[in-house]
Amino acid sequence: MTGLDHVVHCTSNFDGLRTTMAQIGFTLTPPAEHPFGTGNSLVQLDGFFLEFLHLPNPHLVPKVADGEFGFAAHNADYMKDGGEGVSMLVFETADAAAERARFIEEGLDTYKTFDFSRLAKQPDGEEVTVGFSLAFATHADMGRVAFFYCQQHAPQYFWKSEYQRHANTAVGIGEVAMVATQPLHYAGFLAALSQGETIVSADNMVRIRTPRGELTMYSPAAFETAYGFAAPSLADGPVLAGYRIEVENREVALNQLDDAHVSWRETPSGHAIGPDVASGAVMAFSEVF
Repeated sequence: MTGLDHVVHCTSNFDGLRTTMAQIGFTLTPPAEHPFGTGNSLVQLDGFFLEFLHLPNPHLVPKVADGEFGFAAHNADYMKDGGEGVSMLVFETADAAAERARFIEEGLDTYKTFDFSRLAKQPDGEEVTVGFSLAFATHADMGRVAFFYCQQHAPQYFWKSEYQRHANTAVGIGEVAMVATQPLHYAGFLAALSQGETIVSADNMVRIRTPRGELTMYSPAAFETAYGFAAPSLADGPVLAGYRIEVENREVALNQLDDAHVSWRETPSGHAIGPDVASGAVMAFSEVF
């Protein structure tokens, strides 16, 4: 069993989102570009990161061959007509090929592994190469969601303590939230995908516990109760609706929002900012104990 690794969070206003995230107390990595048309900037936490993704070079998005999953194509389609939000959930792994073999054994829809590298700017300005191998899985009902396991080939160049210090005291991931009309229908899929501890709730909610963060699939009503904002459209099936970040000091995190004149709402576990601020997703915060 492995933990959550990151979310892919698409935005139509990359510079604007980076500015807002910096204003509310996050340290972001310098912008980087992939060789297949997408680009990103990251918020690194303890073993988990937020990948803010945009499409600076749509002409570089490759066609998807049989048996392949198109990372760039999936996200380009997600961002079509200004689409924003969380498009992918990622788990960590030390062996992407082994995860793909497990997907096949579990009967999950899977694809060829995908290997790529890109340049990454270090805190001192040096540019180095980081590499990744990805193993993808999808569900036929989830038209706007994809999952993958990510194997890093140069983690010593990727994770940097300078990028993990945040003025809002953010330290880790508490939860990634999905929404479906019938969460219990997907309990088996989520358990097979994650290999995590599965908890089925009486109020129509499925929670998967991993060594790093939880994956919870809520009903629309349960999501609104937990996150303080209405669930997104489910016209294309279950979606990734948001996530909850753990902070060391909630008062400091709230002060960062107030100083940036960003509106927020109380939640049962802390507070949250809405999709109008966080590019199509609900971003919640809770104090770690």
